[in-house]
Amino acid sequence: MLPMFEFNLSTDPRGRIFLDPVAFADMDHWHEVARELRNDAPILRVEAEGYEAFTALTRHAEVFEVSRRSDIWHNTQRSMLMPDWLWMFILSLGIDPKTLIHMDGVEHRDHRQVANDWFKPAAVRHRQADIEAIADQFVQRMVDLDGECDFAQDLAVPFTLRVIMTIFGVPEQDEALMLRLTQGIFGAADPEYLGDMSDPSALGTSAIREFGEYFGRISADRRNNPTNDLATVIANGAIDGCPLNEHAELWYYIIVATAGHDTTSYGLSGGVEALLRDPEQRDALAADPSLAANAAEEMIRWTAPVRHFLRYAQEDTSLAGQEFAKGDRVLLSYPSANRDESVFANSMTFDIRRQDVGELISFGVGAHYCLGSQFARREIRTLLPKMFDRITDLELAGSAEWAHAPFVGGVKHLPVRYRVT
Repeated sequence: MLPMFEFNLSTDPRGRIFLDPVAFADMDHWHEVARELRNDAPILRVEAEGYEAFTALTRHAEVFEVSRRSDIWHNTQRSMLMPDWLWMFILSLGIDPKTLIHMDGVEHRDHRQVANDWFKPAAVRHRQADIEAIADQFVQRMVDLDGECDFAQDLAVPFTLRVIMTIFGVPEQDEALMLRLTQGIFGAADPEYLGDMSDPSALGTSAIREFGEYFGRISADRRNNPTNDLATVIANGAIDGCPLNEHAELWYYIIVATAGHDTTSYGLSGGVEALLRDPEQRDALAADPSLAANAAEEMIRWTAPVRHFLRYAQEDTSLAGQEFAKGDRVLLSYPSANRDESVFANSMTFDIRRQDVGELISFGVGAHYCLGSQFARREIRTLLPKMFDRITDLELAGSAEWAHAPFVGGVKHLPVRYRVT
Protein backbone atom coordinates (compact mmCIF):
# COMPACT_ATOMS: atom_id res chain seq x y z
CA MET A 1 0.00 0.00 0.00
CA LEU A 2 1.50 3.34 -1.04
CA PRO A 3 1.33 6.34 1.32
CA MET A 4 -1.55 8.72 0.89
CA PHE A 5 -1.33 12.50 0.62
CA GLU A 6 0.07 14.21 3.73
CA PHE A 7 0.62 17.90 4.40
CA ASN A 8 3.06 18.63 7.22
CA LEU A 9 3.95 22.22 6.35
CA SER A 10 7.04 23.85 7.79
CA THR A 11 6.01 27.24 6.36
CA ASP A 12 2.73 29.20 6.31
CA PRO A 13 -0.07 26.66 6.99
CA ARG A 14 -2.25 28.44 4.45
CA GLY A 15 -0.13 26.77 1.77
CA ARG A 16 -2.20 23.67 2.46
CA ILE A 17 -4.89 24.96 0.09
CA PHE A 18 -2.64 24.19 -2.88
CA LEU A 19 -1.82 20.64 -1.74
CA ASP A 20 -4.86 19.10 -0.13
CA PRO A 21 -7.54 17.65 -2.47
CA VAL A 22 -10.12 18.07 0.29
CA ALA A 23 -9.45 21.83 0.39
CA PHE A 24 -10.96 22.09 -3.09
CA ALA A 25 -14.23 20.60 -1.88
CA ASP A 26 -15.06 23.91 -0.15
CA MET A 27 -14.25 26.61 -2.67
CA ASP A 28 -15.87 29.40 -0.66
CA HIS A 29 -13.36 28.78 2.13
CA TRP A 30 -10.57 28.20 -0.39
CA HIS A 31 -11.15 31.64 -1.89
CA GLU A 32 -11.24 33.28 1.56
CA VAL A 33 -7.76 31.91 2.24
CA ALA A 34 -6.52 32.83 -1.25
CA ARG A 35 -7.76 36.41 -0.77
CA GLU A 36 -5.74 36.63 2.45
CA LEU A 37 -2.66 35.41 0.61
CA ARG A 38 -3.10 37.92 -2.23
CA ASN A 39 -3.17 40.69 0.35
CA ASP A 40 -0.30 39.71 2.64
CA ALA A 41 1.68 36.83 1.07
CA PRO A 42 1.07 36.89 -2.70
CA ILE A 43 4.40 35.17 -3.39
CA LEU A 44 4.35 32.36 -0.84
CA ARG A 45 7.08 29.77 -0.43
CA VAL A 46 5.53 26.42 0.47
CA GLU A 47 7.57 23.69 2.11
CA ALA A 48 5.81 20.47 3.03
CA GLU A 49 7.22 17.11 4.03
CA GLY A 50 7.38 14.80 1.02
CA TYR A 51 7.07 17.62 -1.53
CA GLU A 52 9.70 19.53 -3.42
CA ALA A 53 9.42 23.15 -2.30
CA PHE A 54 7.59 25.62 -4.54
CA THR A 55 6.46 29.22 -4.54
CA ALA A 56 2.73 29.84 -4.95
CA LEU A 57 1.75 32.87 -7.04
CA THR A 58 -1.74 34.12 -6.23
CA ARG A 59 -1.97 37.51 -7.97
CA HIS A 60 -2.94 38.04 -11.59
CA ALA A 61 0.18 40.08 -12.39
CA GLU A 62 2.69 37.39 -11.45
CA VAL A 63 0.67 34.53 -12.96
CA PHE A 64 0.41 36.53 -16.18
CA GLU A 65 4.10 37.44 -16.23
CA VAL A 66 5.36 33.89 -15.70
CA SER A 67 2.91 32.60 -18.32
CA ARG A 68 4.03 35.24 -20.79
CA ARG A 69 7.72 34.54 -20.26
CA SER A 70 7.78 30.94 -21.43
CA ASP A 71 11.37 31.54 -22.52
CA ILE A 72 12.38 31.78 -18.84
CA TRP A 73 9.68 29.76 -17.08
CA HIS A 74 9.20 26.29 -18.59
CA ASN A 75 6.67 23.55 -18.31
CA THR A 76 8.38 20.23 -17.59
CA GLN A 77 7.29 16.66 -16.95
CA ARG A 78 6.48 17.74 -13.38
CA SER A 79 4.03 20.47 -14.35
CA MET A 80 1.38 19.03 -12.02
CA LEU A 81 1.84 19.24 -8.25
CA MET A 82 2.14 15.85 -6.56
CA PRO A 83 4.05 14.29 -3.64
CA ASP A 84 7.52 13.02 -4.43
CA TRP A 85 6.61 9.40 -3.70
CA LEU A 86 3.86 9.51 -6.31
CA TRP A 87 6.17 10.88 -8.98
CA MET A 88 8.75 8.18 -8.24
CA PHE A 89 6.04 5.53 -8.34
CA ILE A 90 4.85 6.74 -11.74
CA LEU A 91 8.39 6.57 -13.09
CA SER A 92 8.90 3.09 -11.60
CA LEU A 93 5.97 1.82 -13.67
CA GLY A 94 7.62 3.04 -16.84
CA ILE A 95 5.04 5.80 -17.34
CA ASP A 96 6.62 8.76 -19.11
CA PRO A 97 4.14 11.70 -19.21
CA LYS A 98 4.66 13.78 -22.34
CA THR A 99 1.75 15.98 -23.33
CA LEU A 100 1.69 19.60 -24.47
CA ILE A 101 1.61 20.66 -20.82
CA HIS A 102 4.88 18.81 -20.20
CA MET A 103 6.82 20.52 -23.00
CA ASP A 104 8.22 23.89 -23.89
CA GLY A 105 10.21 25.65 -26.57
CA VAL A 106 10.56 24.11 -30.04
CA GLU A 107 9.37 20.72 -28.85
CA HIS A 108 6.10 22.21 -27.61
CA ARG A 109 5.65 24.31 -30.76
CA ASP A 110 6.12 21.33 -33.08
CA HIS A 111 3.81 19.00 -31.16
CA ARG A 112 1.13 21.67 -30.82
CA GLN A 113 1.24 22.26 -34.56
CA VAL A 114 0.13 18.66 -35.23
CA ALA A 115 -3.49 19.43 -34.26
CA ASN A 116 -3.44 23.23 -34.16
CA ASP A 117 -5.52 23.73 -37.31
CA TRP A 118 -8.39 21.77 -35.76
CA PHE A 119 -8.68 24.28 -32.93
CA LYS A 120 -8.39 27.58 -34.78
CA PRO A 121 -11.46 29.85 -34.55
CA ALA A 122 -12.45 29.27 -38.19
CA ALA A 123 -12.26 25.50 -37.78
CA VAL A 124 -14.29 25.59 -34.58
CA ARG A 125 -16.97 27.73 -36.27
CA HIS A 126 -17.38 24.95 -38.81
CA ARG A 127 -18.28 22.61 -35.92
CA GLN A 128 -21.01 24.92 -34.61
CA ALA A 129 -23.79 22.90 -36.23
CA ASP A 130 -22.50 19.76 -34.52
CA ILE A 131 -22.32 21.52 -31.15
CA GLU A 132 -25.86 22.83 -31.58
CA ALA A 133 -27.20 19.39 -32.47
CA ILE A 134 -25.57 17.85 -29.42
CA ALA A 135 -26.84 20.69 -27.21
CA ASP A 136 -30.38 20.01 -28.50
CA GLN A 137 -30.03 16.34 -27.55
CA PHE A 138 -29.05 17.14 -23.99
CA VAL A 139 -31.62 19.86 -23.49
CA GLN A 140 -34.16 17.26 -24.57
CA ARG A 141 -32.67 14.90 -21.99
CA MET A 142 -33.26 17.59 -19.36
CA VAL A 143 -36.85 17.96 -20.55
CA ASP A 144 -37.34 14.19 -20.35
CA LEU A 145 -36.05 14.13 -16.78
CA ASP A 146 -39.24 16.04 -15.99
CA GLY A 147 -38.35 18.75 -13.55
CA GLU A 148 -35.43 17.49 -11.47
CA CYS A 149 -31.91 16.28 -12.18
CA ASP A 150 -28.26 16.41 -11.22
CA PHE A 151 -27.19 19.10 -13.68
CA ALA A 152 -23.51 18.19 -13.40
CA GLN A 153 -23.87 14.45 -14.00
CA ASP A 154 -26.98 14.43 -16.21
CA LEU A 155 -26.11 17.41 -18.43
CA ALA A 156 -22.69 19.04 -18.08
CA VAL A 157 -20.57 15.89 -18.05
CA PRO A 158 -22.23 13.93 -20.86
CA PHE A 159 -22.79 17.00 -23.06
CA THR A 160 -19.16 18.10 -23.03
CA LEU A 161 -18.00 14.50 -23.34
CA ARG A 162 -20.21 13.96 -26.42
CA VAL A 163 -18.77 17.07 -28.10
CA ILE A 164 -15.11 16.10 -27.68
CA MET A 165 -15.72 12.45 -28.54
CA THR A 166 -17.62 13.45 -31.69
CA ILE A 167 -14.63 15.58 -32.69
CA PHE A 168 -12.33 12.65 -31.95
CA GLY A 169 -14.48 10.20 -33.88
CA VAL A 170 -15.11 7.96 -30.85
CA PRO A 171 -18.44 6.09 -31.17
CA GLU A 172 -21.20 6.97 -28.73
CA GLN A 173 -21.24 3.47 -27.21
CA ASP A 174 -17.66 4.00 -25.97
CA GLU A 175 -18.38 7.26 -24.16
CA ALA A 176 -18.96 5.54 -20.79
CA LEU A 177 -15.47 4.04 -21.04
CA MET A 178 -13.98 7.42 -21.93
CA LEU A 179 -15.72 9.05 -18.95
CA ARG A 180 -14.34 6.44 -16.57
CA LEU A 181 -10.83 6.88 -17.92
CA THR A 182 -10.80 10.70 -17.86
CA GLN A 183 -12.10 10.68 -14.28
CA GLY A 184 -9.46 8.11 -13.41
CA ILE A 185 -6.69 10.46 -14.52
CA PHE A 186 -7.88 13.85 -13.30
CA GLY A 187 -10.13 12.76 -10.43
CA ALA A 188 -8.04 10.04 -8.83
CA ALA A 189 -7.67 11.96 -5.55
CA ASP A 190 -11.48 12.00 -5.12
CA PRO A 191 -12.84 9.00 -3.13
CA GLU A 192 -15.96 8.92 -5.33
CA TYR A 193 -13.91 7.95 -8.39
CA LEU A 194 -11.78 5.27 -6.71
CA GLY A 195 -14.47 2.61 -6.92
CA ASP A 196 -13.06 -0.71 -5.72
CA MET A 197 -9.51 0.65 -5.66
CA SER A 198 -8.03 2.00 -2.42
CA ASP A 199 -5.06 3.71 -4.06
CA PRO A 200 -5.51 6.80 -6.28
CA SER A 201 -2.16 6.21 -7.99
CA ALA A 202 -3.30 2.74 -9.05
CA LEU A 203 -6.47 4.21 -10.53
CA GLY A 204 -4.53 6.79 -12.52
CA THR A 205 -1.99 4.34 -13.89
CA SER A 206 -4.71 1.85 -14.79
CA ALA A 207 -6.58 4.58 -16.70
CA ILE A 208 -3.43 5.53 -18.64
CA ARG A 209 -2.88 1.90 -19.62
CA GLU A 210 -6.46 1.52 -20.84
CA PHE A 211 -6.19 4.78 -22.79
CA GLY A 212 -3.17 3.34 -24.58
CA GLU A 213 -4.96 0.12 -25.45
CA TYR A 214 -8.09 1.86 -26.70
CA PHE A 215 -6.48 4.59 -28.75
CA GLY A 216 -3.83 2.20 -30.05
CA ARG A 217 -6.66 0.41 -31.83
CA ILE A 218 -8.13 3.73 -32.99
CA SER A 219 -4.77 4.83 -34.42
CA ALA A 220 -4.25 1.60 -36.32
CA ASP A 221 -7.71 1.93 -37.85
CA ARG A 222 -7.28 5.61 -38.81
CA ARG A 223 -3.99 4.97 -40.55
CA ASN A 224 -5.65 2.35 -42.69
CA ASN A 225 -9.03 4.08 -42.95
CA PRO A 226 -8.61 7.85 -42.49
CA THR A 227 -11.74 9.89 -41.82
CA ASN A 228 -12.55 13.52 -41.10
CA ASP A 229 -11.88 13.44 -37.37
CA LEU A 230 -9.20 14.45 -34.89
CA ALA A 231 -8.12 10.86 -34.25
CA THR A 232 -7.11 10.64 -37.90
CA VAL A 233 -5.06 13.84 -37.56
CA ILE A 234 -3.19 12.48 -34.54
CA ALA A 235 -2.76 8.96 -35.93
CA ASN A 236 -1.23 10.39 -39.10
CA GLY A 237 0.58 13.31 -37.47
CA ALA A 238 4.24 14.00 -38.19
CA ILE A 239 7.02 16.27 -36.94
CA ASP A 240 9.85 17.14 -39.33
CA GLY A 241 8.51 14.49 -41.69
CA CYS A 242 8.65 11.73 -39.08
CA PRO A 243 5.40 10.10 -37.87
CA LEU A 244 4.48 10.50 -34.22
CA ASN A 245 5.59 7.46 -32.28
CA GLU A 246 3.22 5.38 -30.18
CA HIS A 247 4.18 7.20 -26.98
CA ALA A 248 3.58 10.67 -28.45
CA GLU A 249 0.24 9.55 -29.88
CA LEU A 250 -0.93 8.18 -26.54
CA TRP A 251 -0.24 11.39 -24.65
CA TYR A 252 -1.78 13.51 -27.38
CA TYR A 253 -4.98 11.50 -27.10
CA ILE A 254 -4.92 11.77 -23.31
CA ILE A 255 -4.47 15.54 -23.15
CA VAL A 256 -7.17 16.29 -25.74
CA ALA A 257 -9.68 13.83 -24.26
CA THR A 258 -9.20 14.88 -20.64
CA ALA A 259 -8.55 18.60 -21.00
CA GLY A 260 -11.22 18.89 -23.69
CA HIS A 261 -13.87 17.32 -21.50
CA ASP A 262 -13.36 17.69 -17.75
CA THR A 263 -12.41 21.37 -17.81
CA THR A 264 -15.45 22.41 -19.83
CA SER A 265 -17.90 20.30 -17.85
CA TYR A 266 -16.64 21.83 -14.60
CA GLY A 267 -16.85 25.31 -16.10
CA LEU A 268 -20.46 24.67 -17.08
CA SER A 269 -21.65 22.99 -13.87
CA GLY A 270 -19.89 25.48 -11.59
CA GLY A 271 -21.08 28.38 -13.72
CA VAL A 272 -24.69 27.26 -13.51
CA GLU A 273 -24.31 26.79 -9.75
CA ALA A 274 -23.15 30.41 -9.46
CA LEU A 275 -25.93 31.58 -11.75
CA LEU A 276 -28.58 29.90 -9.61
CA ARG A 277 -27.30 31.60 -6.49
CA ASP A 278 -28.56 34.86 -8.02
CA PRO A 279 -32.05 34.49 -9.52
CA GLU A 280 -31.89 38.02 -10.98
CA GLN A 281 -28.97 37.04 -13.18
CA ARG A 282 -30.61 33.73 -14.04
CA ASP A 283 -33.75 35.55 -15.18
CA ALA A 284 -31.75 38.12 -17.14
CA LEU A 285 -29.92 35.41 -19.06
CA ALA A 286 -33.14 33.51 -19.71
CA ALA A 287 -34.77 36.68 -21.07
CA ASP A 288 -31.83 37.84 -23.19
CA PRO A 289 -29.87 35.12 -25.06
CA SER A 290 -27.38 37.75 -26.25
CA LEU A 291 -25.90 37.67 -22.73
CA ALA A 292 -24.82 34.04 -23.17
CA ALA A 293 -21.39 34.80 -24.62
CA ASN A 294 -20.38 37.09 -21.76
CA ALA A 295 -22.01 34.74 -19.25
CA ALA A 296 -19.86 31.89 -20.58
CA GLU A 297 -16.73 33.99 -20.09
CA GLU A 298 -17.75 34.84 -16.53
CA MET A 299 -18.43 31.17 -15.78
CA ILE A 300 -14.94 30.29 -16.98
CA ARG A 301 -13.41 33.09 -14.86
CA TRP A 302 -15.43 32.14 -11.82
CA THR A 303 -14.76 28.40 -11.90
CA ALA A 304 -11.15 28.29 -13.22
CA PRO A 305 -11.32 24.49 -13.62
CA VAL A 306 -7.55 24.14 -14.11
CA ARG A 307 -6.33 24.84 -10.59
CA HIS A 308 -2.63 25.23 -11.30
CA PHE A 309 0.45 24.57 -13.37
CA LEU A 310 4.02 24.46 -12.18
CA ARG A 311 6.71 26.37 -14.08
CA TYR A 312 10.46 26.01 -13.65
CA ALA A 313 13.05 28.79 -13.93
CA GLN A 314 15.56 28.12 -16.71
CA GLU A 315 17.95 30.77 -15.40
CA ASP A 316 18.43 33.01 -12.38
CA THR A 317 15.68 35.60 -12.55
CA SER A 318 13.56 37.99 -10.51
CA LEU A 319 9.82 38.35 -10.15
CA ALA A 320 7.98 41.10 -8.28
CA GLY A 321 11.17 42.02 -6.45
CA GLN A 322 12.02 38.46 -5.40
CA GLU A 323 14.98 36.45 -6.68
CA PHE A 324 14.63 32.95 -8.09
CA ALA A 325 17.49 30.60 -8.89
CA LYS A 326 17.68 28.37 -11.94
CA GLY A 327 15.60 25.27 -11.20
CA ASP A 328 13.21 26.95 -8.75
CA ARG A 329 9.57 26.23 -9.39
CA VAL A 330 6.46 28.35 -9.03
CA LEU A 331 2.81 27.35 -8.85
CA LEU A 332 0.43 29.45 -10.97
CA SER A 333 -2.85 29.62 -9.05
CA TYR A 334 -5.51 30.33 -11.66
CA PRO A 335 -8.54 30.39 -9.31
CA SER A 336 -6.83 33.00 -7.15
CA ALA A 337 -5.59 35.09 -10.08
CA ASN A 338 -9.12 35.14 -11.50
CA ARG A 339 -10.39 36.75 -8.28
CA ASP A 340 -7.64 39.39 -8.03
CA GLU A 341 -9.28 42.59 -6.78
CA SER A 342 -6.69 44.75 -8.54
CA VAL A 343 -7.86 43.42 -11.92
CA PHE A 344 -11.54 42.52 -11.52
CA ALA A 345 -14.06 44.94 -10.03
CA ASN A 346 -16.02 43.24 -7.24
CA SER A 347 -13.98 40.15 -8.03
CA MET A 348 -15.79 37.91 -5.56
CA THR A 349 -19.14 38.62 -7.21
CA PHE A 350 -20.41 36.50 -10.10
CA ASP A 351 -21.67 38.87 -12.81
CA ILE A 352 -22.79 37.77 -16.27
CA ARG A 353 -22.58 41.41 -17.43
CA ARG A 354 -18.99 41.84 -16.20
CA GLN A 355 -17.10 44.40 -18.28
CA ASP A 356 -13.59 43.26 -17.35
CA VAL A 357 -14.13 39.54 -17.96
CA GLY A 358 -11.69 39.66 -20.85
CA GLU A 359 -8.88 39.69 -18.28
CA LEU A 360 -9.66 36.13 -17.19
CA ILE A 361 -6.62 33.89 -17.10
CA SER A 362 -8.28 30.45 -17.00
CA PHE A 363 -6.92 29.56 -20.45
CA GLY A 364 -3.37 30.69 -19.74
CA VAL A 365 -1.32 33.20 -21.71
CA GLY A 366 1.15 33.08 -24.58
CA ALA A 367 2.64 29.91 -26.05
CA HIS A 368 0.62 27.65 -23.76
CA TYR A 369 -2.74 29.35 -24.31
CA CYS A 370 -5.36 26.58 -24.14
CA LEU A 371 -5.67 24.80 -27.47
CA GLY A 372 -9.35 24.01 -26.90
CA SER A 373 -10.48 27.39 -25.56
CA GLN A 374 -12.72 28.11 -28.57
CA PHE A 375 -14.57 24.82 -28.12
CA ALA A 376 -15.08 25.40 -24.40
CA ARG A 377 -16.56 28.84 -24.99
CA ARG A 378 -18.85 27.66 -27.79
CA GLU A 379 -20.16 24.69 -25.86
CA ILE A 380 -21.23 26.78 -22.86
CA ARG A 381 -22.68 29.71 -24.78
CA THR A 382 -24.53 27.36 -27.14
CA LEU A 383 -26.15 25.27 -24.42
CA LEU A 384 -27.34 28.08 -22.14
CA PRO A 385 -29.90 29.79 -24.47
CA LYS A 386 -31.20 26.43 -25.69
CA MET A 387 -31.71 25.30 -22.11
CA PHE A 388 -33.58 28.43 -21.06
CA ASP A 389 -35.73 28.20 -24.18
CA ARG A 390 -37.17 24.90 -22.93
CA ILE A 391 -37.21 25.27 -19.16
CA THR A 392 -38.09 27.90 -16.57
CA ASP A 393 -37.82 28.41 -12.81
CA LEU A 394 -34.46 26.62 -12.69
CA GLU A 395 -33.26 26.57 -9.09
CA LEU A 396 -31.01 24.69 -6.72
CA ALA A 397 -32.59 21.60 -5.19
CA GLY A 398 -29.75 20.96 -2.75
CA SER A 399 -26.14 21.78 -2.11
CA ALA A 400 -23.49 21.61 -4.80
CA GLU A 401 -20.74 19.06 -4.25
CA TRP A 402 -17.20 19.83 -5.38
CA ALA A 403 -14.55 17.38 -6.55
CA HIS A 404 -11.57 16.67 -4.32
CA ALA A 405 -9.14 17.64 -7.06
CA PRO A 406 -6.08 19.89 -6.76
CA PHE A 407 -5.30 19.93 -10.50
CA VAL A 408 -8.55 19.96 -12.49
CA GLY A 409 -11.83 20.17 -10.62
CA GLY A 410 -15.14 21.84 -9.93
CA VAL A 411 -18.78 21.07 -9.16
CA LYS A 412 -19.34 17.32 -9.61
CA HIS A 413 -22.94 17.18 -8.34
CA LEU A 414 -25.55 19.91 -8.74
CA PRO A 415 -29.13 18.97 -7.83
CA VAL A 416 -31.63 21.28 -9.56
CA ARG A 417 -35.36 21.52 -10.12
CA TYR A 418 -37.23 23.35 -12.87
CA ARG A 419 -40.40 23.51 -14.96
CA VAL A 420 -40.61 22.48 -18.60
CA THR A 421 -42.24 25.03 -20.91
